[in-house]
Amino acid sequence: MQWASGLVVLLFVALFARPVVAQTAQAAPAKAARTLLVMGDSLSAAYGLSPAQGWVALTADRIGKTRPGWQVVNASISGETTAGGAARIEAELQRHKPAVVVIALGANDGLRGLPLAQTRANLEKMIKAAQARKAKVLLVGMRMPPNYGPDYTRGFEQNYSVLAKQYGTALLPFLLEPIALDRNAYQADNLHPVASAQPKLRDHVWKTLEPLLR
Repeated sequence: MQWASGLVVLLFVALFARPVVAQTAQAAPAKAARTLLVMGDSLSAAYGLSPAQGWVALTADRIGKTRPGWQVVNASISGETTAGGAARIEAELQRHKPAVVVIALGANDGLRGLPLAQTRANLEKMIKAAQARKAKVLLVGMRMPPNYGPDYTRGFEQNYSVLAKQYGTALLPFLLEPIALDRNAYQADNLHPVASAQPKLRDHVWKTLEPLLR
């Protein structure tokens, strides 16, 4: 598949990119606003773009226009792993008290070839922490290219579906699905989605996210 080689390089840069917390992207807050918290990596942190161009900020703009009383906090960090997310989740939950949590992590675990059980345990910790605070969860998956071997790639993908079923979360199996085969959807570094591709990611996520905001 054409996206496979590009995804490998994308993941490589995502792992070694200097960790920078994305600026908070939020809709105009209302009194006692409910919060949507996004925990992701460079793909959610608008790597190589201005924060306002990323799919999370575009989602915040849509929420601001269609869902009064909600605000969006983007706590994504370039280079983040599931271990990093698991280590940060309690503090983020305490700080923002979200009603909905989007977990979009795991790509960097796959690049490192980390044990599937380790990645699953970290994602599970994040899900349980969010649900313990009565937050709804959207689990956003990633896929590994075939050169990682069929057992690993299949197990990696199944981590998300198994956890979503076990804990009753919403599931988006593959964040990059709308642009995976479009070579022109990536920046000049051939690694990260361009600004014009971000609305496609927003719309892709929105189909699963929007019901959680009702």
